[in-house]
Amino acid sequence: MSKNGLKICYYPTLEYGEAWELQKRLVKQIDEGQQQEHLLLLQHPPTYTIGSQRHPEHLLLSPEQLQAQGIAVFEIDRGGDITYHGPGQLVGYPLLKLDAGRGLDLHGYLRQLEQVIINYLDSLGIKGSRKPEYTGVWVGNVKICAIGVKFNKCRRSRGFITSHGFAFNVKSGIQDAGFRGIVPCGIQEYGVTSLEDVTGRTFRVSEVAREIVPYFNELFKLDGAFKAAGYE
Repeated sequence: MSKNGLKICYYPTLEYGEAWELQKRLVKQIDEGQQQEHLLLLQHPPTYTIGSQRHPEHLLLSPEQLQAQGIAVFEIDRGGDITYHGPGQLVGYPLLKLDAGRGLDLHGYLRQLEQVIINYLDSLGIKGSRKPEYTGVWVGNVKICAIGVKFNKCRRSRGFITSHGFAFNVKSGIQDAGFRGIVPCGIQEYGVTSLEDVTGRTFRVSEVAREIVPYFNELFKLDGAFKAAGYE
């Protein structure tokens, strides 16, 4: 597939419900040919999202504790179990059309998303890897990036349009900020880490968002330009 335009928008923070509605609206518009493909890059306020596997026991906090800590909860339409989103984490929502022209099946798309993060980590001298039984990107036995997607069946053509995506832990301390209140992705035997923890360096989330874009463009054969002003 030849290089195509991609609209990339970065939001310093966006409420989860607002981002979810934006994704659904853009998926419909892309399907109807009214919008180009998008990559939304952003941070969320503290939020737990529960995917289609629906294991409420993996949420360890009571409603009173959630309210006291200011953490919202959403049951959503992506695959997977429960995860945490919050400040210090780069969330990426690619809204891409998967059809015969792109040459990716659903499994291949997931692997490609993982590879974006693996390639970025490699540029920093960090060995990112996969675990065969799980999605996401790992550094040793701790997860640095969770992945959960939805494949929206096109109504006007063959194929799918992707939504949801990846959650890449950047800032140190994010483990204590929200992951301690859940069994992340339903995985009890492994923990989570962040880019700052594995490098000993300090990063800005906006800087990481900008640096990841070329790796995303390369793997998906796109030519999107980073735009920090958000969506217009």
